[in-house]
Amino acid sequence: MTIDHRDDLARLSSHARAPERARLRLGVGAAIVLLIAALVTAVLVSALAQPTSDRVGAGPDAASSTAGTFSQAPDAQASPAPTIFVHVLGAVRTPGLFDLPAGSRVMDVVAQAGGLLETADPGGVNLARLLVDGEQLYVPLVGESPPGQPSGAAAGGAAGLAAGPAAKVNLNTGSLSDLDTLPHVGPMMAQRIIDYRTANGRFTSVDDLRNVTGVGDKTFEALKDLVTT
Repeated sequence: MTIDHRDDLARLSSHARAPERARLRLGVGAAIVLLIAALVTAVLVSALAQPTSDRVGAGPDAASSTAGTFSQAPDAQASPAPTIFVHVLGAVRTPGLFDLPAGSRVMDVVAQAGGLLETADPGGVNLARLLVDGEQLYVPLVGESPPGQPSGAAAGGAAGLAAGPAAKVNLNTGSLSDLDTLPHVGPMMAQRIIDYRTANGRFTSVDDLRNVTGVGDKTFEALKDLVTT
């Protein structure tokens, strides 16, 4: 009787391959777990890195905004431009007291006063002259002499003789109205002269007039021969 051992060999072969299949499944499972872990790690790293990037990117903007705020600070603290006050009288449409930027000219204050009247004498004022703070500007009519200057009849005299020089105004005793008759001196400037001598005592010389606020070189040159101490 012949015994067939092929079934036994098949069973032995099957038992021998079982551990290999188990190791293969274990290896595949481990690879899948590692792949999933790698994906999870990548997602976490990306999620954590994004806010950091945003915060880093916001830094220069915040610094730029702060720098812009400080750069604007000097503009907010800029001092206003100096102004002067001029009293306009005579042949203008709206006489009065006007404030203008320092460095303005006669034509600027005449424009603020509404312009010259049709009867004004344009040659009676120098429209290009620089204004000084506190002065009084008089615009004469045609044929009229500005205040402080003799009229044609007075200049020629009744007998046709030349008039003598006008009396000088005393800086120490002159009243507000006396000082107001001087060229380039209006009520405000006249009051400043009186205030100066009240606060500092008598004018010892005509040169002391330079110490009065608003009296510049041009005003002093116009007044030095018309005043005395």
